[in-house]
Amino acid sequence: MSTDPVTALLAEHGALVERVSAELAGKIHELVEAVLETFEAGGKLLFVGNGGSAADAQHLAAEYMIRFKSNREALPAIALTTDTSVLTAGASDLGFEHVYARQVEALARHGDLLVIHSTSGEPRSLIGAADAARQAGARTAALLAKGGGALKERVDLALVVPTDSTARAQEMHITIGHIVCELVDRTFAMRD
Repeated sequence: MSTDPVTALLAEHGALVERVSAELAGKIHELVEAVLETFEAGGKLLFVGNGGSAADAQHLAAEYMIRFKSNREALPAIALTTDTSVLTAGASDLGFEHVYARQVEALARHGDLLVIHSTSGEPRSLIGAADAARQAGARTAALLAKGGGALKERVDLALVVPTDSTARAQEMHITIGHIVCELVDRTFAMRD
């Protein structure tokens, strides 16, 4: 075993990639199908997360709306983490635990898919968003870790990365997100 910290951290990352490949490949395929079904039915993706997971949500929404690898048609995807006026008004007037649920209430419709990014699966703001999506008739998926937390039981599809490390979980969440996006990209590119 190497004593070099860089090599050790890369090895930790690589070992987790192997576990995710062995344990979550089927669920990643399910997420690809859910995203494709959403777009094919005329629905949209809504992405949400807090902190670093908010950045991942924004990143992935942009990949669908603008482009990933191919110049295929724009796909409807919205990050609920980007409008500072909505976020600050919601936090001030309703409490932060309601800022995403309120947006989901306004934007989500039957046939849409809410994709939640959370390393703990415990934030009330994200649980509220999942509950609001269910009330709107939208499906829900979550990229989680640390056992999945409360969100694991509140979503239609939970992908729980087998780690307690926030950093490693976020690395896997963006990797999974890119894999899903690439497979969706290929499907739409073949239609052009």
